[in-house]
Amino acid sequence: MTSNASMMDVLSIWYDRFEQLPKGIKIVLMVLGFIVFWPIGLAVLGYLLWRNEMGCRNKRSGSCQSFWGGSRRDSRGDGFSSGNMAFDEYRQATLKQLEEDQREFTMFIDQLRRAKDQRQFDDFMSDRMRRKREENGSSSRPEDRPASA
Repeated sequence: MTSNASMMDVLSIWYDRFEQLPKGIKIVLMVLGFIVFWPIGLAVLGYLLWRNEMGCRNKRSGSCQSFWGGSRRDSRGDGFSSGNMAFDEYRQATLKQLEEDQREFTMFIDQLRRAKDQRQFDDFMSDRMRRKREENGSSSRPEDRPASA
């Protein structure tokens, strides 16, 4: 199990470092991956496409065009537009509600974890104190000591 955990730590570190690289270096790594061993290049290409890093340069301006030529951003620039303003407003309200629910749920889970940790700590301390009382009680009473012949 520790080998799986350490492997996940290594992968997490590599992922974080890869995420911080500029787009040009990622493309160079993809090309080198194809040259060295084609599945590596294919994996990097798939990742870049999945993360939508191979799209247009200026995503923040809202001028990014989709594959079929339509605008992918709505006029406010805060999300993708469906073309129906009523639906877009409903979607935004729903997303805000979901984010609020997620925050509340995360706080609830944190409270449960704290309560569980506190209960485990209290059990440990009471068990420790009980063992100390038993050790002190048995060593101080002469009738509890084994008789030597």
